[in-house]
Amino acid sequence: MSNFLNSSIGKKFLVSISGLFLITFLLVHLVVNSMILFDSTGVLFNQAAHFMGTNPIIKFVEPVLAIGFILHLLYAGIVTLQNQQARPVDYKKQHSGNSSKWASRNMFILGSLILIFLVIHISNFFWKMRFTGHELLEQGSTDGVENAYLLVTSLFIDWWWIDIVYVLGAVALGFHLSHAFWAGFQTLGLSNIKWRKRLDFLGLLYSILVAGGFALIPVWVKIASML
Repeated sequence: MSNFLNSSIGKKFLVSISGLFLITFLLVHLVVNSMILFDSTGVLFNQAAHFMGTNPIIKFVEPVLAIGFILHLLYAGIVTLQNQQARPVDYKKQHSGNSSKWASRNMFILGSLILIFLVIHISNFFWKMRFTGHELLEQGSTDGVENAYLLVTSLFIDWWWIDIVYVLGAVALGFHLSHAFWAGFQTLGLSNIKWRKRLDFLGLLYSILVAGGFALIPVWVKIASML
């Protein structure tokens, strides 16, 4: 088993499995966050956030998710470095643009941008909701349900540069997902010539849905505050 995981195929396998797991989580996370768009009172979002923070299954999944992200980042970096070392620089410069899409050639850069965005996201919201707390969480809280809606929307309303960071982070995520979706299935042997076009389409559709959804939320909140 250790020999497999240390092999090139094993590393790509771990990248694919962890990536598909993270892709699934993103959809769940977007569904929860989208409650902000459908209820300006914040009740729906607060209830959803409370459920995510107190449900024992979710609490079990969170550390698994963290481990999956670390494995994905670590092995993706290793695979990228190995691929760069295996290909002559001149050959890559001359032919990579013709043989692959921009996103597939810049997955490491996109992943790094997403990591920076994730650190900002965790420090602004997740860390405060789970560990340190914040005065905004206590304002208007009822029956032990913290006012996560106020914390999130206040940041988007008061700090315009945060809105830009979130939109750019969503764009980087969209490009990353557009390649990662079908690449994960391909590595697992679930893609062929027939399914490649279908997975390409599904990957594009999924990346637009997720990236567009995450980008819309801060813009929606900011515009609504100005009306």
